[in-house]
Amino acid sequence: MDKWILIDGNSIANRAFYAMPPLTNSAGLHTNAVFGFTTMLLRLLEEEKPTHVLVAFDAGKVVFRHEGYTEYKGGRAKTPPELSEQFPVMKDLLKAFGISQFELSGYEADDIIGTLTRMADEQNVQTLVVTGDKDMLQLASDNVTIAITRKGISEVEQFSPAAIDEKYGLKPMQIIDLKGLMGDASDNIPGIPGVGEKTALKMLHEFGSVEEVLANTDSLKGKMKEKVETHKDDAIMSKKLATIFREVPLEHGVDDIRYDGYQPAVLADAFRKLEFKSLIERLDLSGEGADSGEEAALAVELNVVVIESDNDGEALQTMLSALQEAGADHGLYVEAIGENPHQAVVLGLAAAVGDTAYVVPIAALQQPFAAELRSWLADEDKPKNGFDTHKIELALGWSGIEWKGAAFDVQLAAYLLDPTDTNLTLNALCDRYGQASVPLDEAVYGKGAKFKVPDTELLYRHLAVKADAVRKLTALESADLEKRGMNKLFYELEQPLSVILAGMERQGIEVEKAELERLGSELESKLTSAVSEIHRLAGMEFNIGSPKQLGEVLFEMLGLPVQKKTKTGYSTDAEVLEKLAPYHEIVPLILHYRTLSKLQSTYIEGLLKEIRQETGKIHTYYRQTIAATGRLSSQFPNLQNIPIRLEEGRQIRKAFVPSEPGWYILAADYSQIELRVLAHISGDERLKEAFIHDMDIHTKTAMDVFGVSADQVDANMRRSAKAVNFGIVYGISDFGLSQNLNITRKEAAKFIEQYFEVFQGVRKYMDDIVMQARRDGFVTTLLERRRYLPEIKASNFNLRSFAERTAMNTPIQGTAADIIKLAMVRMDETLRERGLKSRMLLQVHDELVFEVPEEELELMKELVPSVMAGALQLDVPLKADVNYGVNWYEAK
Repeated sequence: MDKWILIDGNSIANRAFYAMPPLTNSAGLHTNAVFGFTTMLLRLLEEEKPTHVLVAFDAGKVVFRHEGYTEYKGGRAKTPPELSEQFPVMKDLLKAFGISQFELSGYEADDIIGTLTRMADEQNVQTLVVTGDKDMLQLASDNVTIAITRKGISEVEQFSPAAIDEKYGLKPMQIIDLKGLMGDASDNIPGIPGVGEKTALKMLHEFGSVEEVLANTDSLKGKMKEKVETHKDDAIMSKKLATIFREVPLEHGVDDIRYDGYQPAVLADAFRKLEFKSLIERLDLSGEGADSGEEAALAVELNVVVIESDNDGEALQTMLSALQEAGADHGLYVEAIGENPHQAVVLGLAAAVGDTAYVVPIAALQQPFAAELRSWLADEDKPKNGFDTHKIELALGWSGIEWKGAAFDVQLAAYLLDPTDTNLTLNALCDRYGQASVPLDEAVYGKGAKFKVPDTELLYRHLAVKADAVRKLTALESADLEKRGMNKLFYELEQPLSVILAGMERQGIEVEKAELERLGSELESKLTSAVSEIHRLAGMEFNIGSPKQLGEVLFEMLGLPVQKKTKTGYSTDAEVLEKLAPYHEIVPLILHYRTLSKLQSTYIEGLLKEIRQETGKIHTYYRQTIAATGRLSSQFPNLQNIPIRLEEGRQIRKAFVPSEPGWYILAADYSQIELRVLAHISGDERLKEAFIHDMDIHTKTAMDVFGVSADQVDANMRRSAKAVNFGIVYGISDFGLSQNLNITRKEAAKFIEQYFEVFQGVRKYMDDIVMQARRDGFVTTLLERRRYLPEIKASNFNLRSFAERTAMNTPIQGTAADIIKLAMVRMDETLRERGLKSRMLLQVHDELVFEVPEEELELMKELVPSVMAGALQLDVPLKADVNYGVNWYEAK
């Protein structure tokens, strides 16, 4: 039996955008509306199991309703670019789902859905309409149920004709009469001024329709009678505007919306591009697109030689000789199972030369007979090509085997060649270059509970095929780097940096467990005090962590105004509590309690778990191939995210100490590096002047934008200037700035315009870089890091706008990322050249952290900021502020 689902695409996307927290993928694309829409769609597909699905979209701003009323929807704010850029992505994702989408110029999504529900009634087909717009209730029938989203998109309320009667006392078609009388501010439908829902319902219960109300105005009294008679034409017009047109000349029929399910491999690729890892896991799509492990591994013609014991000594010598003769024409692969290289299980190593691959299991590699191979691996003068050489160095190191001399990392090169491609598996890289496919690990080992190391023949073959893929990709990618002028970036910055990072990570940073535990006890004490005070203000004890109990206390006992509800009761999320803060002193306390609780669980308890028992240190892991801007990402644990705005968060840094007695922690932080890069790239004289004369850039901006002197700049002016300064760097819109400053979009747009009037060099740079991106198809940093922007020429406005904003901010953010990486390489060289004992431990955004012996402290206080300032020559000075102390806290 057929079942249709018809979805109001614009309405649901809009609700998802405002309901979901801001989300972006590593390419900088906003994805919160797409993610929210997708989760709702998956729930519908799972629960309803439809045979036909359609998502209808509005085709444009002008529709037939404007012919009679030009102000229709005239009061709506412009769609934020953060939302509009997501519509093309959403439509592409629907294609990956195999779901039809309709839009037709001159009509709205409502009209398309209305036409299809008419067809559903004619064919007696059960249909569910999903929307956030109550106008759709007019379409309800014995066949058609309307699901109205509530609380964003987390829940829906379904309306049949009986449910509409129960809630409103109306028949479905009377919904248009309701709108005719009360109007609809969201669509700029006027209705009758002064008539709200309650009054309109009362009139309809008595008279039945707009026309009958107008025919019986004698029954009305006083000002209401006067309003109705004065605005009768508005009421008739409003009813007409609210009426969904159900005769749209659709070019597609019912067969075109049939839904036969999605192709897992296609959907998996789409999710990977958007970085929807949780949805990949939810649908178990990790292994999709791969052949079976055995078939794929055996498909490559390769002679595999396995070296397992001292009986294979001759083969081992042949392998070493082959590698020596091959020079750069070889490929190495180390299989380390586990995402965290500090805990990964190494299975073995493979080396491919010509049509032969040599495989050495880890147990054999650790035996005395393999000493010569281990020496070769540890020889920095023996260049090595591999896949994720950074992880290899760490994983082998923890297994007691040194790896030095990384010369070419095919994953790192692939990332530089296209930083927006988030799928950097060997399988994907082979596909990129049209090479024989390498099986995904999930296809060989299984996934989750099904994970299992296969029999040795298949395992060794798998490693051999991967090593061979590395060999082939090395030649292809090195040619691409040469062709695109990226050799210097790769060979002099990124590849050396991967070695430096591995050294920092192996070194780790000392953490005083006792200090963390002491801070944890302090937090516990503060949490206990907060709980007692919250209970006192509430007049009772209750579970603060229970949204249900908290909601009852806030809204029933204390009588605070309800903001929103969920399926299970009152919402008490952070947004709600922040709105309630002015109403009662208990609310800020609850927010503080939650902050302390998160510090305790995520950072105190979380960091305690990450201390490696044998070293007493925390060993983070820096990913070079995640962010499209070139920034490093810290994992296992993420030391870049320790909260420092709150004093209790800053205190956590007290536990990070030098690993040697009498040493110090020294931290050097670039000052406003991205704004300095903007000053250089744009050549704006006002910006350059501020930095050349070491002025406070936010005060200077406020002076220029507001036209006041330095002593007239107040805190709000500086705050606004700071927001727009950093906003410009990140391509902020009037919507984004309005959210940051809690002002209207109109005010935000005016402020941005004032900024560009003053800093005309910045405006010219942004215009020029967009033109360049349109011409070349990419933008570059000062160090030639590229970011491709194929959407810059898209006919779709939203895709094009996103690409334009990315073109503006990528050279700034990317160059800033390049500079601190360059400073790390220069600093490493300087420490080694001078024979200093000081060690570089961490990179946190624009900050470098060192441990320094007392006798080198004065030298390092001068040397570190000097090297950082000289990392790259700009038209304005680079500046690094340096501090030191007995722990990381004191070094800030």
